[in-house]
This record gives sequence, C-alpha cells and structure tokens, in this order.
Amino acid sequence: MQKRSLGRTGLSIAPVVFGGNVFGWTADEKISFALLDAFFDAGYNTIDTADVYSAWVDGHAGGESETIIGKWLKRGHVPRDRAMIVTKVGFDNDGRKTGLSAKWITEAAEASLRRLGTDYIDLYLAHKPDPDVPHEETLEAFAKLKQQGKVRAIGCSNFDATQLQASLDVAAARGLPRYDVVQPEYNLYTREAFEGPLSTLCIAQEIGVISYYALAAGFLTGKYRKREDVEGSSRSYRVGDYLNEKGFRILAALDMVAAETGTSPATVAIAWIAARTGITAPIASATSLKQLESLIAVGRLQLSAAQMALLTEAGA
Repeated sequence: MQKRSLGRTGLSIAPVVFGGNVFGWTADEKISFALLDAFFDAGYNTIDTADVYSAWVDGHAGGESETIIGKWLKRGHVPRDRAMIVTKVGFDNDGRKTGLSAKWITEAAEASLRRLGTDYIDLYLAHKPDPDVPHEETLEAFAKLKQQGKVRAIGCSNFDATQLQASLDVAAARGLPRYDVVQPEYNLYTREAFEGPLSTLCIAQEIGVISYYALAAGFLTGKYRKREDVEGSSRSYRVGDYLNEKGFRILAALDMVAAETGTSPATVAIAWIAARTGITAPIASATSLKQLESLIAVGRLQLSAAQMALLTEAGA
C-alpha cells in the first residue's frame, strides 16, 4: 500500500483512515476486532478516534472507542509501531465543558493512553476550537506531551482558516510546536469547510489533512435515495439533509463512475476525496466486513481526469 506523508509530522499513512467512532456504538467489540484485522491486513495503517466516542449512546461516558482499540492492540495482531493512532481532546461531553485548557489536556491525554493501553499517541488533535483558552496555553500543554514522548505529532479539528492561522502565529512567536494536521468535514456534498481559504493555507504551510464524514453519514453509499430509506437508521438525523436536488445529482454521478470502474458508489466517493489537492487521506467507517470492502478498494482505484471532473461538477 502506497503511503502518503502527513504534512511535516514525519508520519506516513495509507490513503484511507478508519473512523473509529463506530467502535462500541454500531460495531461491538467482536466485529470491531474483525474490521481492524481486515483493514490492516489490506495494507492500511491508521485509526481515528476521540476521547468523547461514543458518549452520545445511552449509558456510555465516552472513551468506549479508545477502549476497544486498546484491547485490539493488546491482542497483537498488528505490532504497535505499525498502527497509527489518532485521537482527540476537547469536545464537550454530557453537558460538561472540557475544552482545551492545559489542565484538561494533561488529564485527558493520560486517560486516553490508559484506555488505548499504549505509552504514546501518534497524532493528538484539538477536537474543536475553544474560545475561552488562548492558543498559547493549549500549545504549551501539547508541547509538554511531545517532550515527554507521550505524543508524536499534534493537529486540530474543525478549525477554520482564521483560527488555524492565529494558532500558527502564536506557535511561531512563542517557539511552540504548531498544528501540523487539520481535520475538516469534507465530502462530495459538503465542501465549503475545506475548499477555499483553509485548503490554500494548508497547502502553503504543508499541513496534512485527514478529512471526516467522507460518506456524508452513509448518504454517498447510495443506500438512502428517498425518505423512507432513512427511517430507523442510526444516522437518520443527518442523512435527511442530503435528500435534495444536489444530493440526487451527486448520486447519479457516483452511479455512473461506479459502473465504469466496476466498484461501488462508496468507493468512488472516498477515492474522489483521496485524489483532491491538499487532502492526505479521508476518514471513513464501516460496521461490517462487506462495507469494509468499499474502503479497502479505494487503494486500488485510480479515477480518470474525466471522472474526477464529472464528480466535482456534480457536487459543486
């Protein structure tokens, strides 16, 4: 599997990252282990999770995904140094503000390390901006974790170009480590959060980009084509937003390219992101081995210029 350099971090990742938000939610421990085994056996090497996954499930407190990943690592199917672990800190949990204070980052990092059963995190992300904490305080906390060998690289999620630039300015002025990776929402339907100023900044500053919601909550798999299809889905709250003229136009383009390439709409949707300028790798999830086939196939799919143009225009 051809790896890609993740910005200036010194880390190299395969062209798709497994989204671990499903672990402990729509994928139990047994299927999670099977999915991770198959994903890594296919040559992929990166898992994305967060300390808040899956606090939205009744009876969960957050950290369930990290715990499952930790148990999987302990099994030893894949050596620790072959698994790139991305986790995040700072997303409010159960109505309780956590944020990006130095105190919370220190506590949260230790808790994540315990759940993951490892002594280091490959990539640690600020999950979302915290207007109540100055960048300097947050970056100093991350710097200490790096100095202690508990974190290899840092980044941020859900920052816009202005917020990212402000953090880069503080890092440069204070001699602190900068965010070398950004995690924005980005897919064929939702493009405004990344395309434009943020994309331009990331390219200019050689910042790695691992985007989330590659399949738009499952809509871009082609599974949901009318409102009746959404009923009873665990992601019905989001999928309904895509059932409109633009969404149907994108599905038609995906169907056409999938037929041409002998793959699936999901594979094509993810491959389009992976081929976009400025993107290192999209994040995508699966809850069954059959679904996982669509992720794995991305590494073998090279979209033509005409196919890329067709898809890009459909989602414009």
